[in-house]
Amino acid sequence: MERYLIALDLDGTLLKDDKTISPLTKQVIFRAKEAGHIVVIATGRPYRASKMYYEELHLTTPIVNFNGAFVHHPRNDSWGIRHSPLNLETIKEIIEVSETYHIKNILAEVMDDVYFHDHDEKLLDLVKLGNPKIEIGDLRNMLKADPTSVLIHTDEQHADELQRYLSTVHANVLHHRRWAAPWHIIEIIRTGVHKAFGLQQICNYFQIPQERVIAFGDEDNDLEMIQWAGYGIAMGNAIEPLKQIANDVTKTNEEDGIAVYLKSLLKL
Repeated sequence: MERYLIALDLDGTLLKDDKTISPLTKQVIFRAKEAGHIVVIATGRPYRASKMYYEELHLTTPIVNFNGAFVHHPRNDSWGIRHSPLNLETIKEIIEVSETYHIKNILAEVMDDVYFHDHDEKLLDLVKLGNPKIEIGDLRNMLKADPTSVLIHTDEQHADELQRYLSTVHANVLHHRRWAAPWHIIEIIRTGVHKAFGLQQICNYFQIPQERVIAFGDEDNDLEMIQWAGYGIAMGNAIEPLKQIANDVTKTNEEDGIAVYLKSLLKL
């Protein structure tokens, strides 16, 4: 039997709107594993905020976090860590111009440690899942290591200006995307890093060819993964640009879209 690698985004894909995995989807994923297929999570979340789903699915595979900037194997230290962080000096340059673009706050994550430029209760609530170590203070002095990911909180009026600045001045070293409303947050990772970049490393390890990768996603941070995978599947609730490049569209995350597609394709 040919083994497939099944890559699962979390929010809006594997997870229902209440952030749980439906019993049917879980059952089908277990069947896929029993049949010898490889199931991996590929998410924009840090590991601390995806660990609970990794454990719920009883996974024994590497995991892609921070949209590909951090790939590791939670159950096998010898697999190693693939960390592709941003350059610290570049982030300090962005902090220097923050007043020009009315930046409210900057949050830097070094794997599972979190650093805030200023105290912010709303953003603190956003990152507290998994109980990370949190430090607050001027990032120019406090941040000592290259960050895995950076979140910039601005207002709607200045978000476009900030993205134009990032594209003009730092396009060769970083990639940025904007979160959906109501958050006016710009997320930054190193250029060339995305979920497909992370999955390729896992495929190389398991010797699974690209054409036998089944990937599910719903948002713009899934675009590269869906385009790269042999079977790039958009959820029924996915954004339109993702549906346009996908090989197929399944049902929504509320309608067991992953389970429906895998049952049909893999005869589970």
